[in-house]
Amino acid sequence: MKFTKSMKMAFSSLVSNKMRSFLTMLGIIIGVAAVIILVSIMGGVTSQVTDTFDSMGSNTIQVMIMPRGGTRSVTTKNMYNFIDEKSDLYSGVSPIVSVSGANVRTKTDSDSITTSVKGVSEVYSEVAALDVENGRFLQYFDVDKLQNVCVIGTYIEKELFGDKSSLHEIIKINGIPYTVVGILEEKAEGAAGSNDEAIYIPYTNACKILGSSYVNTYSVTAKDSDRIDEATNELKKMLTKIMGNDDFFTVISLKEVLNEMNNILNMLSTALVLIAGISLLVGGIGIMNIMLVTVTERTREIGIRKALGAKNKSILQQFVIEAATVSGIGGVIGIVLGSIASILAGKIMNMTVFPSSGAIILSFGVSVAIGILFGFLPARKAAELNPIDALRYE
Repeated sequence: MKFTKSMKMAFSSLVSNKMRSFLTMLGIIIGVAAVIILVSIMGGVTSQVTDTFDSMGSNTIQVMIMPRGGTRSVTTKNMYNFIDEKSDLYSGVSPIVSVSGANVRTKTDSDSITTSVKGVSEVYSEVAALDVENGRFLQYFDVDKLQNVCVIGTYIEKELFGDKSSLHEIIKINGIPYTVVGILEEKAEGAAGSNDEAIYIPYTNACKILGSSYVNTYSVTAKDSDRIDEATNELKKMLTKIMGNDDFFTVISLKEVLNEMNNILNMLSTALVLIAGISLLVGGIGIMNIMLVTVTERTREIGIRKALGAKNKSILQQFVIEAATVSGIGGVIGIVLGSIASILAGKIMNMTVFPSSGAIILSFGVSVAIGILFGFLPARKAAELNPIDALRYE
């Protein structure tokens, strides 16, 4: 029997039993859709994580130092001198001093917001890849002379000033007046909890607010992303020399953190796909079950065809094609539903999600393969029927 003839007979069988065919496909539809949705969402999450780390500076190295007391302490002068000595390896360093739970309000408004204020140096905009939309970022003069100036994100601007521009306006941080000299470029539609909820002041001012000159956190930028490991190791050597051992500090590159995050997300994605694949397995079992019923129902038809000269190969081919057709159509429906659901899920989760072409190809291929695999046993049973016994079957 020709392949096209087998295909026509397969479609005719599906159409004549619409509800049964749909229920047979349902497991495949759910399995394929689940695989596409999960892989696409995980792809969107991975992309978002990567973009976040890129926005923080892919060449950035974070240094956290715990005070040990005595002469074994790292000063800002130590860090700046080291970066200057290794100018071929590093492009800049910024001390970071966080003032948590700072009370921020305008000069005239009694209402205030509570947020974290970060003290940084003039190079922090390059270290953290920040873009200033209006005004300027902090300058060396501001840091050196403890100028009461600040740079804020769009969320802070909207919360304090509404639609009015805050450039050159006065805000009070813990009661101290600061002039807004710069507005950062919006990153997350001015959302709370994002980089738009940022206030940067000179780190020297932040130290003054906290009443301590000790800085325990630094952001260092390597000149070349290919030399991140070397830059990280050099920092560790310098800090070990001062602190005595590595128990009192942590040095980690954002590239290293990103790699670890990607590994975790990849493992999670694989686990989710395997879980979704159970639906495909269940769908395959459903196909095998229905095909066995179909063989039983069409025993007399098989006997007639064999009596008229149909070969075992032709019978086998027909039932395998029917099983593959059921799973293939179910796979196509699952791809359409999974793609639509992926896009909708991305909008609900407020992130960019595109149906994964790899997941589409893989899930469709697996669905067809499952149809052939689980349809083969019933097809072989049909092909091996004795024509005389088949004709006698009631």
